[in-house]
Amino acid sequence: MSRYTGPKNRKSRRLGFSTLENGKDLKRAYAPGQHGQGRKKKLSNYGTQLQEKQKLRFMYGLNEKQFKKTFIDAGKLKGVHGEDFFKLLESRLDNLVYRLGFATTRNGARQLVNHGHITVNGKKVNIPSYRCKPGDVIAIKENSKDHKAVKEALEAVHNRVEFVTYDEANMSGTYVRYPERSELNSEIDEALVVEFYNR
Repeated sequence: MSRYTGPKNRKSRRLGFSTLENGKDLKRAYAPGQHGQGRKKKLSNYGTQLQEKQKLRFMYGLNEKQFKKTFIDAGKLKGVHGEDFFKLLESRLDNLVYRLGFATTRNGARQLVNHGHITVNGKKVNIPSYRCKPGDVIAIKENSKDHKAVKEALEAVHNRVEFVTYDEANMSGTYVRYPERSELNSEIDEALVVEFYNR
């Protein structure tokens, strides 16, 4: 299945979870559609695991193939599988562009990367799935520093996560370290995602 490009609030309401992580996509507290306000059915174990996997996948905006590949890569690391999976998702270039505040959503960040507005360690990178390493410097390309959407996004930033630092003068940021689990979304139970793929 390809990446979902429809209305974000529809998926968020179906899952009862803000995939944008700001709550703006949950203006109504019930599922979309004609029967959205009906009584919820109790989910099976499989249904619960699938729902948790979909929450995480839609939050990062990946298609199933990309998502599963990242999960398999996380299994090759030495730490806890679920936490390592989270770390690899957070290390994607489009996610770090979002975390630095160059875009207000991950979709917007992906578009900035695709259109060649982002550099990593001084070199243009236009692959959203590019996996950054701690110490990498992510910046707006010199001739894109007046980009209207980037300026508006930066003005809207109130605070940033602690695993990135931002240099306002150069419109650049550094991926300082891998994030701790406590710094990431607490509404996700990554153990259920691991169970889903290991069933």
